Amino acid sequence: MTMNADTNPLVFPGLRDKRVLVTGGSRGIGRATVQALAASGASVGVAFRSAADEADRAVAEARRLNPTGEHWHEAGDLSNESGCAALFERVDQVFGGLDGFVGNAGIWNAQPRPLGELALDEWRHMIEVNLTSVFLTTREAALRMRANGRIVLVSSTAGQRGEPDHSHYAASKGAIISFCKSIAGELGPSGINVNSVAPGWVDTEMSANPLQTEARPHIEAEIPLRRIATAADLAGPICFLLSDAARHITGEVINVNGGSVLCG
Repeated sequence: MTMNADTNPLVFPGLRDKRVLVTGGSRGIGRATVQALAASGASVGVAFRSAADEADRAVAEARRLNPTGEHWHEAGDLSNESGCAALFERVDQVFGGLDGFVGNAGIWNAQPRPLGELALDEWRHMIEVNLTSVFLTTREAALRMRANGRIVLVSSTAGQRGEPDHSHYAASKGAIISFCKSIAGELGPSGINVNSVAPGWVDTEMSANPLQTEARPHIEAEIPLRRIATAADLAGPICFLLSDAARHITGEVINVNGGSVLCG
């Protein structure tokens, strides 16, 4: 691996000319992954819901890093079949197939929601955005995978050890881990690897509220490495799992949380 001197995305050998779709690619972890993929020579499709300006910038960055690649974005609600169908029509038109898929779209609400106060609508919305969208997009991506295809699903530390007052979020991310392991067994005979990365705290827009308060030093103190991950810290493991270096890894969860799960 090498580093680009300008934007510093990781560069992964073996991803050149690969065609990869990244959901939630306009911001945070998804955007850092788009940059690393483009810097590695891949063509990248960026799926997003509403952040059009950010999606424009993500594609512009990809084109700067890899001017010969085919980079594009598509807006839509991936928690329903019509939005998912529109995205994969675009995949078919531009890529004609996929070498890799990153299921990264998701939400988290910083506002605590104790079980007794958690409304059914909130539960359903979290499950639809974080889990149903992963099911729908992964199903379509798998149908379009070329030989030696790679699928990487973004879960969370919360999906492994729970998260008090955010049970709907933890449940959605824990289900992604089970989904990953299940379909790894199904798709393995077709030569498709399926893995997950599980971030802890990451310094992105989604977690900006608590990380910009006096709570940040306390959060950092609970992480063995004593720092909060950047989005690029997640992009590296994601691209590793998309690369040939991970060709004999499937059904696994890579924790990228500075050792947080070691602390109970």
